[in-house]
Amino acid sequence: MQQIINFLIRNKNNILFLLLLTFSLFLTIQSHSYQKSNFISSANFLSGGIYSWTSNINSYFNLEQYNLRLLEENERLRTRLASYEDTLKVKSYTDTSTFDASYIFRASEVINNNYAKVDNYLTLKSGARDGIERDMGVVTSKGIVGIVENVSPNYSTVISILNSNSRINAQLKKSNHFGSLVWNGEDPNVVQLTDVPSVAPIAEGDTIITGGRSLIFPKGLPIGFVKDYSLDQSESYYQINIQLFNDMTNIGYVYVIENTQQAEIRALQDLSKDE
Repeated sequence: MQQIINFLIRNKNNILFLLLLTFSLFLTIQSHSYQKSNFISSANFLSGGIYSWTSNINSYFNLEQYNLRLLEENERLRTRLASYEDTLKVKSYTDTSTFDASYIFRASEVINNNYAKVDNYLTLKSGARDGIERDMGVVTSKGIVGIVENVSPNYSTVISILNSNSRINAQLKKSNHFGSLVWNGEDPNVVQLTDVPSVAPIAEGDTIITGGRSLIFPKGLPIGFVKDYSLDQSESYYQINIQLFNDMTNIGYVYVIENTQQAEIRALQDLSKDE
């Protein structure tokens, strides 16, 4: 305590000067609106910068949580959108046999993605406990990824579109001409569309979408655009290279699509075959 008193006595002149300076600044700011405004602006700028800096740090460490929230929200929106489109179709057609099925979208994380082999697979951190089943389509917001092949309680594997066994129905967006989407094992971001007849109107840059002729993918999902094309030797069909919208070397999160009417439709189709 005595040391503090001695310090104050030794520096009494300096302390008195600082007190008077602070008091004078306070009176100046209070009595002049211009100085007061500048002081408040400077204080706001400093505090705003600090808040912005801390907010950026918090946002960085919470990116994964924010991404999961966005995926969950997109999952709900996609499911509602699919239901809404079905409702519109019901109101638009009189032939009820043309109604499309309802689809449910479930978000999942990719924990393994092969793209350098001839037959490539992805592994998802979702399985039977999450409602995942065989033959469900897998997409991102940019385009299709593949089809679920095997499922365990907590995980599932997906046949990538970069797989020699993958054949997915696809069509030109501007017409109803369709073919089969396959991969020649070369560029992981370029696939091939085969069996499109030569009478189809086609040009570089045309958009390719899912054809909706299977029970896996709804019609109209994006795939890519025509990079280049040529006719086969018989000049009956096009050989088309499709530049994918998805970067298949960088797939982090996906949506797994469930066709809620798939079992009913297949049972009916199998019954027709038996007859």
